[in-house]
Amino acid sequence: MPRMIAPRLLAWWNEHGRKDLPWQRNRTPYRVWVSEVMLQQTRAGTVVPYFERFTAAFPDLEALARASGDEVLALWAGLGYYSRAHNLLKAARIVVRQHGGQLPEDPEQLLALPGIGRSTAGAILAQAYGKRYPILDANARRVLARLYAVDGWPGKASVSKRLWHLADINTPSQGIRDYTQAIMDLGATVCLAGEARCGLCPLADSCKALLLGRTAEIPASRPPARRPLRRQTMAVVQRPDGAVLLQRRPPAGVWAGLWCLPVLEQDEGGPAWCQKVLQCAAEPLGELPPFRHGFSHFELEIQPLRLILSKPEDAVREAGQWLWYDGTQAIGMPAPISRFLNGMDSGPATPH
Repeated sequence: MPRMIAPRLLAWWNEHGRKDLPWQRNRTPYRVWVSEVMLQQTRAGTVVPYFERFTAAFPDLEALARASGDEVLALWAGLGYYSRAHNLLKAARIVVRQHGGQLPEDPEQLLALPGIGRSTAGAILAQAYGKRYPILDANARRVLARLYAVDGWPGKASVSKRLWHLADINTPSQGIRDYTQAIMDLGATVCLAGEARCGLCPLADSCKALLLGRTAEIPASRPPARRPLRRQTMAVVQRPDGAVLLQRRPPAGVWAGLWCLPVLEQDEGGPAWCQKVLQCAAEPLGELPPFRHGFSHFELEIQPLRLILSKPEDAVREAGQWLWYDGTQAIGMPAPISRFLNGMDSGPATPH
């Protein structure tokens, strides 16, 4: 069995580790928490600008708790996995209401907050409070799986249990903040998911996967699952000046709470939808090229249908549910919808 990795890993990190990430500066529990939530399923390079904008707008937990859902989603738009943003806001309000605005140090209280799982809780406790708790994010999981040649997909319960045990026995009692960052950094910069850079690894002489020539197959990939294709028609309803009508998505489900193009029922025509839902007449301007967006469990093909309203003032009937978007508002919008609207002809909408 490989010997304890902490001394070599810490020595490597002191020389090669990342020490100037924005959440490492002014390291408060709140900033650590926000960064860890953003880093769930997202690379650090992508997270950095979002983190800096988010914490500039909401510099502390109380400021976040006072924010509206729209304000939070507007700053999150494009980062994906929007349930993280919803949970972050919910958790902030719970912390203010139940914990006096202080992120709990108690593991059970921390795990009870929305959006905080075992690894995120461990990272917060270690990084923010200096407490000895293991982490097992994707980077740490890959390092340990290769180091100990752990077979099987890490999402399988028995494999996950084995990896958590290895994470725990390798977590030191001292230098916990640096160790936690070091194992994440090693996975992010050396023990890569594609081709491992074993020549730069401080643990290479102990790595069982390297010894066996199996770094490419460990950890095992998720068993392939066929992603079904779903198709939706979305209405691109415009005023004569070109502004597009958006509808707020339901509070749960895909793109929850975001502003999006309205979805038409199957085989429902655009003019009929406008008459039924908006109680006003619309003239179709034709279909626009369809586009696709991949989710974790399915592929979505969107067929945009462009229409122009004759009396647009009648279209916005429920406050907070409809919005005329002219490209200047800062709102939470799904990235593929934002890209589509930005690439669409933005001039005044006119009939053929």
